[in-house]
Amino acid sequence: VYNGEKYLAEAIESILAQTFTDFEFLIVDDGSTDRSVEIIKSYGNRDSRIRCFQHMENLGSPSSRNHGIAEARGEYIATMDCDDISLPQRFERQIAFMRANPDIGLLGTGVQAVDADLNPTYLFNLPRQHAHIALNLFIGFFFVHSSTLIRRQYLDAVGCYDTKYRHLDDLYLYFRLLADTQIRFANLREVLVLYRIHPLGKSRSLTAERRAVLRQPQLRSLKLLGGERPEATVERFERLRANEKLGWADRRAAKRDITRLVESMIAHSWVDADDRPLLIDAMNRHLEQASPRLWQQFCHWRRHHFPRLFPDTFQLSQ
Repeated sequence: VYNGEKYLAEAIESILAQTFTDFEFLIVDDGSTDRSVEIIKSYGNRDSRIRCFQHMENLGSPSSRNHGIAEARGEYIATMDCDDISLPQRFERQIAFMRANPDIGLLGTGVQAVDADLNPTYLFNLPRQHAHIALNLFIGFFFVHSSTLIRRQYLDAVGCYDTKYRHLDDLYLYFRLLADTQIRFANLREVLVLYRIHPLGKSRSLTAERRAVLRQPQLRSLKLLGGERPEATVERFERLRANEKLGWADRRAAKRDITRLVESMIAHSWVDADDRPLLIDAMNRHLEQASPRLWQQFCHWRRHHFPRLFPDTFQLSQ
């Protein structure tokens, strides 16, 4: 929580309304100067599951999250920001899935973006399978952080959030988890979190500063995977993420970039070799979206009329 008084009570109430009730509720105030601490303490006096922690100065979200994790005693760590809403069955659905799928280390959910008054605006288009999520760390959407639940053992293995990065600290965490633990990701299809977009919230747009921050974990990961010319590769991936149209030369270069990336992720066990068909399909669609409109229409027509003759517009080396 940082200066979250306007929406904080709604956020807290959404956690207290969970159908799964066996949890501890740790709220870290990161140096708020408004009534946030007062609101938190008022709820703490009413529900014994709530434990409150207060920073006297603003340390940033990575330090605050790490503080909460250090105090936590549970097997799983669920995350949410002070302006978002967890729907009542979020914990129940996530815990049931994790218990049924012990290979999954980090689980997100479907997420509905809403305005300040909780009116729906758009649905996040999030991948569900691990391989697609891992690929989208480079070129697309992957998780909404406020929906994630992770097995504590993985956070302990990488030392939690990196406090050097106050922005996009969740992305740095995901890359470190992949590189150091070979974690497996998943997203539930069901919408279980409302992600509030409002003037007081963090900027959701990729400004030049945020783009520069975003490049750092990608560059580091590509170098770790043995990629060539990672700066140029990351620039093309950035354009694919933004759904920009690419010229023929850039699309060919992007195809080579993606081929190297997928094969390197398989070689380093970030994804499984059996995931190739899913990755091929995902890459077809990314490259198709980066093509001129007429070419997109042709690919769509060909895929639906001649699926056996033209199963893929993009092939990976075997």
